Amino acid sequence: MTKSNRLLASLSQSDSAILQPLLKPTFLEQQRILVDAGESIDGVYFPVDSIVSLVVGLSTGETVEAAMVGNDGVVGAAAALDGGISLTRGIVQLAGEAMMCEVATLRTAAMQSHSLLSLLIRHEQAVYAQAQQSAACIAAHNIEARLSRWLLRARDLAGTDTLHFTQEFLAEMLGVRRSSVSVVAHTLQQAGLIRYSRGRIQIVDLDGLKETVCECYEAVRAHYQGLLGNGRE
Repeated sequence: MTKSNRLLASLSQSDSAILQPLLKPTFLEQQRILVDAGESIDGVYFPVDSIVSLVVGLSTGETVEAAMVGNDGVVGAAAALDGGISLTRGIVQLAGEAMMCEVATLRTAAMQSHSLLSLLIRHEQAVYAQAQQSAACIAAHNIEARLSRWLLRARDLAGTDTLHFTQEFLAEMLGVRRSSVSVVAHTLQQAGLIRYSRGRIQIVDLDGLKETVCECYEAVRAHYQGLLGNGRE
């Protein structure tokens, strides 16, 4: 089956006719910074099989992921809507393909179609809701539940049970120490839920892993299911 961005696939025929000629395929390398906090955004990215993390940086140099964007979303749409700057850093967590267009051209297209504009606004609301859920998750749930949530969300967007992430990267995204990730990953591996080797995590018991996850996983899924389910007119 041909891979695609599900947000683009949810467009009506008329909106697709407006937007598709403006899109260009591009490849996003892992760890590439698409935009930094405080910078203006030039390009808008619709991930196909790549995944982008929106992270918040602290004065200590630490970063924490606020939201994860994959084939059910778009990176940079807010700038297309208001011409503003990015409030977060966008870093590619999983390399892959994406469709890209310039901010100015997407803004023009959105001004031509109320339904396209509405979809982009609702997407930004879904990202905001995901960021709120992440904040609540950090405050209320233990590292095991948070790591499981992160792995399941990444799996859903990547479409594979094998994920290529280092413990250092996972710790950075979760805002915890690497040693904490090592302990939790070992616990999940001992339980037969994942298999971990350097830079590679394989989910071997999906149902079992879902039993360890917090409510935040399903809450975020529901936001995006509502977005994509209502995208087509």
